[in-house]
Amino acid sequence: MNNSSNVTEHRLSRPVLALVFSTLVGIALVCIRFLATGREQLHLVWNLFLAWLPLIFALNVQRQLRAASPRRWKIFCAASAWLIFFPNAPYICTDLVHLTPPRAGNFWIDLVLILLFAMNGLMLGFVSLYLMQDVVTRKRGAVAGWSFAALVIGLSALGVYIGRFLRWNSWDLLTNPLNVFQHLFEWSANRPTLEHLVMFTALFGTFLFLAHVMLYALTHLHPGTTNESVRDR
Repeated sequence: MNNSSNVTEHRLSRPVLALVFSTLVGIALVCIRFLATGREQLHLVWNLFLAWLPLIFALNVQRQLRAASPRRWKIFCAASAWLIFFPNAPYICTDLVHLTPPRAGNFWIDLVLILLFAMNGLMLGFVSLYLMQDVVTRKRGAVAGWSFAALVIGLSALGVYIGRFLRWNSWDLLTNPLNVFQHLFEWSANRPTLEHLVMFTALFGTFLFLAHVMLYALTHLHPGTTNESVRDR
């Protein structure tokens, strides 16, 4: 496990650096946007900060597993925190609701900014999911790994719905879990809102799962593959 974990950590260095760079660019653009127009979009920065937490927790799980004598309670706490905060990564996609009407002068600026932050959030989430799926796959096999990923993505889509429409956040699951689930139960007791919940969760979950599959496939695209195919021709 130690050797494979070290390889994974080495392979992660470039993606993480790219995400750090992209995050800093996004924050700089938000600052420039504020200085130029006086309109602040600090909610994007805050949401992106929350999107970094799942990756930090996933890396902590990896670090605990590499320890000489890993402690299960630490792994459990880090994995639980990862699962609770994971929906914050794809949540930024729903910030598109803050766009001004298309005819407004700042529409395209806002669109690019939100898409940049949403892209960073998705990448942060998928990298952390890749790490956790890798842990499950090594212990239980590929089928269990993909089943785990599908389950987490489904729960994440539900979490995004709870955050966007019921206005609860990840902190509330830790500080006020009973009220969160009570509100969700009351919300789903109404047929129109239940249909909306199911439709959104299914569609957003499908989007996230397909995106994860494509990105997972790209991680296994080796540079030598293209060169070999060219030589074969």
